[in-house]
Amino acid sequence: MLEKRKVYIYIGIAWTLIFAGMSFYWATGGMVGVRSLGGQIYKMALEKDPSLVPIVWLTGFVKLGGCLLLFSLLYPWKNDRLEKIFTIVIRIAGAFLFLYGFLNFITISLAALNILDFDLSSYATMWRLIFWEPFWMLGGILYWMSVKNTNGNQESKYERTG
Repeated sequence: MLEKRKVYIYIGIAWTLIFAGMSFYWATGGMVGVRSLGGQIYKMALEKDPSLVPIVWLTGFVKLGGCLLLFSLLYPWKNDRLEKIFTIVIRIAGAFLFLYGFLNFITISLAALNILDFDLSSYATMWRLIFWEPFWMLGGILYWMSVKNTNGNQESKYERTG
């Protein structure tokens, strides 16, 4: 069971690094993919708005924090309380990532159906629905699955280190 969890942990770490890498790329002035975000973010990037750069750097570092959380699952903690805290935080992060993507998917879909009015081009709408929002949801699933079997019926410390 632990080996299956490790797969989710490692894929979650890779997902997080890719996600953070995109932020760092954009923070350094990269423009590939920015149009797919659409809306105000795209406008600010086009205008080279200086207030956007520190925000994008910050989001990259916050995303790297997710890597630290996932790496914490690979360490055989001697303090069960600390391990439980990491597990809860990762579950909350996973739920947030999934719900963020899911709720954005719903609202952007409603905008595409002209039920809501968004300042989003059809190009950005397409990319948000086929890539960005599902990407957020995938991250949430990976985070959640990385701690799926850590509720009450945890493996013993000996099973987890092997």
